[in-house]
Amino acid sequence: MKVAVLGAGAWGTALAGHLAARHDTVLWARDGALVSTLATSRENARYLAGVSLPSALRYEARLEAALAHANTDDALCVVAAPVAGLRDMLRTMRDMQAVPAHFVWLCKGFEAESQLLPHQVVAAELPDHASNGVLSGPSFAREVAQGLPVALTVASASVACRDRTLAAFHHGAMRIYTGDDVVGVEVGGAVKNVLAIATGIADGLGLGLNARAALITRGLAEMARLGVTLGGRTETFTGLTGLGDLILTATGDLSRNRTVGVQLASGRTLDDILGALGHVAEGVRCAQSVLALARAHSLEMPITQAVCAVLFDGVAPRDAVSALLRRDAKAE
Repeated sequence: MKVAVLGAGAWGTALAGHLAARHDTVLWARDGALVSTLATSRENARYLAGVSLPSALRYEARLEAALAHANTDDALCVVAAPVAGLRDMLRTMRDMQAVPAHFVWLCKGFEAESQLLPHQVVAAELPDHASNGVLSGPSFAREVAQGLPVALTVASASVACRDRTLAAFHHGAMRIYTGDDVVGVEVGGAVKNVLAIATGIADGLGLGLNARAALITRGLAEMARLGVTLGGRTETFTGLTGLGDLILTATGDLSRNRTVGVQLASGRTLDDILGALGHVAEGVRCAQSVLALARAHSLEMPITQAVCAVLFDGVAPRDAVSALLRRDAKAE
């Protein structure tokens, strides 16, 4: 099977390495110098330092060549661009008349300007394309690149897309589950990052394991409340892409979003944290979109509101926690 992965960040690189163990895989990067370095060193030193990439993995700086590699009916394209770059990538594919027959995206979050989920961006840019979907789940790129066990979900309305994705990824230490609740999977992937910032703040303040458990549990309720309102199914939020991804991102030391929260609690500024992080922390980008959607639908999402107050309104982390604790009692 031929597979093209578009984007050589941590996650794109890790998945390309996994795919190359069984399939004819090409990893595309916009930066020609990076492509040359990857081909020579077999290591993505910026995002996955110390992890050797398989010799079978090939690299490409020409987007048209990468798209051609995946543009047959038995191939798959994996779009590893962040939410902010998804629309431009889709437009480029369309303008080049090189839209793959089957593709999945990996990004988690809402488009900042439109507050659209990724599948809505895809539908807007490629309204006639049917075989596409989202691949998501509790996963740290470094662990996947090291060959450690992981379980992911592909969600798509297209049986063909689900089948291609399953055939591409379900081998070795990676297990793939399939479904059709694209909205639920995407909302879970977006909101869990915001909640991980909240949990990081609580951990950074030393509030204890009881507080962490409360934030995860009540955060899951917020996630499901928004997701069901937007069209997702309740059961999705107790699965891999809801509760599973939330637990990992809220508690794992490799979580960039949790790290943001921990460091905010220590008194560092957001700009300083993001500048030093060197990776995208999607929870920062999508927190405002999540809160705006909640308000538009008259939904209570107090944890999300507290995170936005710390990130964007200058509220001290401890004051935001105090405001949560002062909320009136209510039935669960």
